[in-house]
Amino acid sequence: MLSLFALPDVATAEIKQAASGLPLPRFVSLRSDKVNMRTGPGFRYPIDWVYKRLNMPMEVVAEFGTWRKVRDFQGTEGWVNKAMLRNKRTLAVTGQTRTLRFNSDSKSPAVARIEPSVTGKIIRCRENAGWCKLSFGKYEGWLRRVEFWGAYPTEKIN
Repeated sequence: MLSLFALPDVATAEIKQAASGLPLPRFVSLRSDKVNMRTGPGFRYPIDWVYKRLNMPMEVVAEFGTWRKVRDFQGTEGWVNKAMLRNKRTLAVTGQTRTLRFNSDSKSPAVARIEPSVTGKIIRCRENAGWCKLSFGKYEGWLRRVEFWGAYPTEKIN
């Protein structure tokens, strides 16, 4: 018989500390190109989604033992074993096709055009800054934070 338990309200941007000692919520990425998302925190729960995208960004919103409740960039939530996650910071482009810029300025020359849902690596975000330096394969440049998912609005990432 399965038991029910209450999960913390993670709808707010308030940072809390989880039992692991790490902050909640926080961003991570998928460690493998095949990761099962389950309906609950355990192998007995059914698989709801199978992600086939190494380095896809996820947001950890709750913890239960070795299980992490995660949310993807489209808002889908479920449970993933912590062994399938890593602290590497990645991002997913949101909305429409975006222009990766040479500098953190909308008038800066274009480096590349990046399609929606494409994932990349976060190189640097300054605290309280509107732009972050990112890489997409051989292309490196700047995007505004509002154009991708994977970093909090005022967060500093080195």
